Amino acid sequence: MLPAAENRAAANCRSASGSKPAATSATPASSASNTRLPPTRRSTGPPPEPPPSKHRARRRHHSRQASAPDTSKRIRKMTNVAVIGLGIMGLPMAKNLVKAGHQVTGYNRSQEKVDKLVAEGGKGAASVAEAVKDADVVITMVPDSPDVEAVVTGDDGVFANAREGALWIDFSTIRPDVAVQLAESARKAGLKPLDAPVSGGEAGAIDGVLSIMVGGEAADFDSASEVFDAVGKTIVHVGPAGSGQTVKAANQLIVAANIQALSEAVVFLEAYGVDTAAALKVLGGGLAGSKVLDQKGQKMLDRSFEPGFRLKLHHKDLNIVTSAAREAGVTIPLGAVVAQLVGSMVNQGDGDLDHSGLFKLVEQLSGRDND
Repeated sequence: MLPAAENRAAANCRSASGSKPAATSATPASSASNTRLPPTRRSTGPPPEPPPSKHRARRRHHSRQASAPDTSKRIRKMTNVAVIGLGIMGLPMAKNLVKAGHQVTGYNRSQEKVDKLVAEGGKGAASVAEAVKDADVVITMVPDSPDVEAVVTGDDGVFANAREGALWIDFSTIRPDVAVQLAESARKAGLKPLDAPVSGGEAGAIDGVLSIMVGGEAADFDSASEVFDAVGKTIVHVGPAGSGQTVKAANQLIVAANIQALSEAVVFLEAYGVDTAAALKVLGGGLAGSKVLDQKGQKMLDRSFEPGFRLKLHHKDLNIVTSAAREAGVTIPLGAVVAQLVGSMVNQGDGDLDHSGLFKLVEQLSGRDND
């Protein structure tokens, strides 16, 4: 290594000749902005603690394609995961957890879904208690607030049988006030609760690219990163317990309004004999473009409404958001109308259709359902 004086002279000489100075351990402070490489983790020890920040709780707002999150603060890797509820969303999420290297034990009321998980390398359990007894992370993914309460409470439930210190992640969509109450009960039982409803439908669950809005303690959110990364792409900590469910309610309001608007647009286009496939393509490239258009437009054109997310579940979600809006003193006139339209579909017996099946009602109201 050159002495400091000689090193400075050499650097000045190279700079004067127009060539880029080589990076050395003795780079002078005056030229650091031009020569210093981005900082990397030293091999002699862990990186220094970042300064405290009021925004620290949100630092996991990221894409799965981003660089791997810092794991230096994790106490241990969580590999034993119990998944309660292997439905349209829960089963593909459980499969992705298996693919990510976790040991996954599933429980579902119908054995067929458990068998499908086992075929993918997971394990099956005959009860909730059996599924959660050795789990580092317990996941619930069931339809509604009463269903979550049923699987977490009681002698055979999660709270009575999960080991102390385990994380409980509720991926279900339920009422925010119920999420808060259950989080308090979970903490009393020695668990670490997170409400983490998801958006993206069955396709997002299969591809592992769900959007996940998480409520709970920031430290618990950080420690669950390996699980979240296995099933989601956009993962955001949105506040304390119940916040995830509040954001999900807003999400369902936006999605429902988009489905209604898209349904009306397709019926309108068809009434004028427009090439609807071409129309949706160009609309999707402009300001009218949305994931709803991308994922649901063709289903409407094909009149194919196999469930990815059932109307009856969206009906439940819209009841949540309209009720919560009343409690908050907030007016959502468009949301209230769409909630009534979705409710009418469910009352007519179409609750098991995909929520894009709302298109059928728009056709009926336009007198074009037999065309």
